[in-house]
Amino acid sequence: MTEDLAFAVELARRAGELTMNYFGKKSLKIDEKRDDTPVTEADRRAEQLIREGIGARFPQDGIFGEEFEEKISGNARRWILDPIDGTRSFIHGVPLFGVMIALEVEHSMRAGVVHFPALGQTCYAEQGGGAFLNDGAMSVSGITDLRDSTVTFTEKEYLLDPPSDHPVDRLRHAAGLVRGWGDCYGHMLVASGRAEVAVDKEMSPWDCAAVIPIVTEAGGRCFDYKGRTTIYGEGLVSANRSIGDTLLGEIPA
Repeated sequence: MTEDLAFAVELARRAGELTMNYFGKKSLKIDEKRDDTPVTEADRRAEQLIREGIGARFPQDGIFGEEFEEKISGNARRWILDPIDGTRSFIHGVPLFGVMIALEVEHSMRAGVVHFPALGQTCYAEQGGGAFLNDGAMSVSGITDLRDSTVTFTEKEYLLDPPSDHPVDRLRHAAGLVRGWGDCYGHMLVASGRAEVAVDKEMSPWDCAAVIPIVTEAGGRCFDYKGRTTIYGEGLVSANRSIGDTLLGEIPA
C-alpha cells in the first residue's frame, strides 16, 4: 500500500468513526440542499475532518467534495470526497452507507477508498495494485450467464421508467435476481463478487470517483450509459468483466 492509499484509508476510517456518533440518532438534524437531496451535520463534519486531514498532509493538493466549495489544486493532484454516500440510508438507520475518498492524479483516478463504518468493512484499491476488502484481496465474479446474475440498483426509476432498448435497462428483465442494494454498497458488491452489475442512472463526480479504481482493479468494468469511463458521465454502471464487456459491446457508439 502506497503512502497515499494508506493515508486515504486511515482518513476514511476516522471520518467513519465520526459519522457513527450520529448514526441511528432520532435527534439528527436534516436539511434539504438546492437539488432537493438531504444533508446532515454528520455529512458536513465528516467532510470537514477529511479536508483538514488532507490540508495538513498535502497542502498543495486540490479537494473536490460534495458539501463545500472546491479547493483548486496547486499541482496535478485532486482528492474527491463523498463524506456519506447513501445519506438517505444513513438517516433511516440503514448501515449500507459509505465514506468515499478518491485520489485523482493528472486527470486519472489513481486510488479509491469506500469505507462502511456501520459494517466494519473497507474496500480500497490503487492503480496497478489490486483491490482489497479489509485485509483480503477481492475480485469480481466469473458469472457469464445473465440468468445467473444479480443486478443491484439505487434509483427506483431503474425499474419504473418506460421500457428501454438500452442494454443496461434490459437487465432488469434478463437477470436472475434484481435487488435495490444501492449507492456505493451496490458497486462494492460487484467488486467483491457478490453481485454482477450495479446501476445508478444519476451520479455526481464524488459518487463515482472512488468506485472506478476499486471495481477496475477487482477485474471489473465501470462505464456510463454511453459506454464511457468518466466521473462526469450519464450515470454509472459497474459490472464483472464478462457481462461488462458484453454490455459495452451492445451500447451504441
